[in-house]
Amino acid sequence: MMHTLFAESFATLGRLDNVTLVMVFHPQYLESFLKTQHYLLQMDGPLPLHYRHYIGIMAAARHQCSYLVNLHVNDFLHVGGDPKWLNGLENAPQKLQNLGELNKMLAHRPWLITKEHIEQLLKTEENSWSLAELIHAVVLLTHYHSLASFTFGCGISPEIDCEGGHTFRPPSVSNYCICDMTNGYHGVDDIHASPTTTESVCEVEALMEKMKQLQECRDEEEASQEEMATRFEREKRESMFVCSSEDEESAPTRDVSRHFEDTSYGYKDFSRHGMHVPTFRAQDYSWEDHGYSLVNRLYPDVGQLLDEKFHIAYNLTYNTMAMHKDVDTSMLRRAIWNYIHCMFGIRYDDYDYGEINQLLDRSFKVYIKTVVCTPEKTTKRMYDSFWRQFEHSEKVHVNLLLVEARMQAELLYALRAITRYMT
Repeated sequence: MMHTLFAESFATLGRLDNVTLVMVFHPQYLESFLKTQHYLLQMDGPLPLHYRHYIGIMAAARHQCSYLVNLHVNDFLHVGGDPKWLNGLENAPQKLQNLGELNKMLAHRPWLITKEHIEQLLKTEENSWSLAELIHAVVLLTHYHSLASFTFGCGISPEIDCEGGHTFRPPSVSNYCICDMTNGYHGVDDIHASPTTTESVCEVEALMEKMKQLQECRDEEEASQEEMATRFEREKRESMFVCSSEDEESAPTRDVSRHFEDTSYGYKDFSRHGMHVPTFRAQDYSWEDHGYSLVNRLYPDVGQLLDEKFHIAYNLTYNTMAMHKDVDTSMLRRAIWNYIHCMFGIRYDDYDYGEINQLLDRSFKVYIKTVVCTPEKTTKRMYDSFWRQFEHSEKVHVNLLLVEARMQAELLYALRAITRYMT
């Protein structure tokens, strides 16, 4: 299967990129990912090909992801895009410039998107977007925001034949790339799993014990709806204070920042400075009941492709945890997914958010929040500090959950605003 996926990827992209080399740890997911990305970029759809790649550039640039920006600059030129547009967003057509506001809100503060933002894009006379075009653009933006998270979360570096890509690199902020294993480089800090230590083995055992205890508590008693709501609000509030000691402002490089406006606009927690954002109840607007059908109606087949990809990421399991086999990891996967949605204000009424603090320790929460909200600040130390005895493939698996949970959260806010505009 791996050989087939590599062959298909090479035939589609004209290259075998490092994203593919890392994702192939999980072939079932990679197949779905490649199929979806191919459809978004190359199959019939509302937007012309050069617009699709330019939107990819705009989205990746929000997180200063020069790796993805450079890939799509080449693709943009290859499909006949105007080189002048690459001198800055102000040189692109007004229609694409108008997308800048939605791009930055989706990337950093999607809870602020309203039907008025949608209306502005759809009703700007000669530069207006059709609903179908806007759905295509929104899916592309969310796809590349979350792919930037994956790129930084796994420390992916440019391919050897690309600018900045060579096997023996000087140290950098991230200074790691799982794909180096494929390229034959292991560096000073060998990229293979860290040696077994008593402490990290105990970490795995303790996590498994907590999962067992939580399952027993679930079977014995169920918290009231009021208590469940309180636990969600507590977890959402606490997630605001999860930050890395390495958290510092980094100025975007000029070659990337020219592709977007308002470079100072970044992630902000909901309740900072007294601002309160209402909780988004998944029961009122969910992907399964609302978002899926809206996307499929306006951009046929894409809702189905995304749905398949979400389900594969959410349900993917090998029933292993580090050196242990025959383990039911569903509780842990759900905690990771729901923690990410909690950071975006999205609440599931039937989930006990008290489980999150039991299963996700602080170093893991720091990694999750950084990769999802400010991926450009992810470091090798963060990657190494959580789940120290787990395989690299398991950490890549975590990143697939982060990518898809983030993409779905962004989509829910955008699609809800579009639905409100349409009604």
